[in-house]
Amino acid sequence: MRMSKKNWFGSVKKKLFRSSPSHKNVIVLHNNTITNRTSSANGRSPTKNNGRAYFIPKEDMAAITIQSHFRGHLARRAFKALKSLVRLQAVVRGACVRRQARIALHCMHALARLQVTVRARQLLSKCDDR
Repeated sequence: MRMSKKNWFGSVKKKLFRSSPSHKNVIVLHNNTITNRTSSANGRSPTKNNGRAYFIPKEDMAAITIQSHFRGHLARRAFKALKSLVRLQAVVRGACVRRQARIALHCMHALARLQVTVRARQLLSKCDDR
C-alpha cells in the first residue's frame, strides 16, 4: 500500500509532535557519541562538553533524521543502478569472449586444413620421386 506524499508527511508530523511538550526526547550528538536526553519545556536539550552547553532542537533532529533516511534511499538507488551496470558489462564481456573464441577456433581449423593439405602434397611428392 503506497501513501501519497501528503499522507506520509502528515504521519511523520504526527509522530514528531505526539509527545507532550514538557518531556521531549532529543538525541544529542557530541564527540562522535549519541546520547538520549530529556529536554526542558522549550524543546531543546543541553549537553555539556568541556564546560560549553550545546542545544539541538527537536525540529533539527527531525530534519537530520529525514535527511539521513533520504541519503540512504539515494545510496540504495545508486547501488542498484551500479549493480545493473555491472550485470550489463558482464553480458557484453561474455559476448566479446564468445566471439573471440569463435574466431580463434575458425583460425585453428583453417590452420589444420592447411597442414593437412601440405602433408598430403609432401606425401604425393615422395611417391612421385620413387
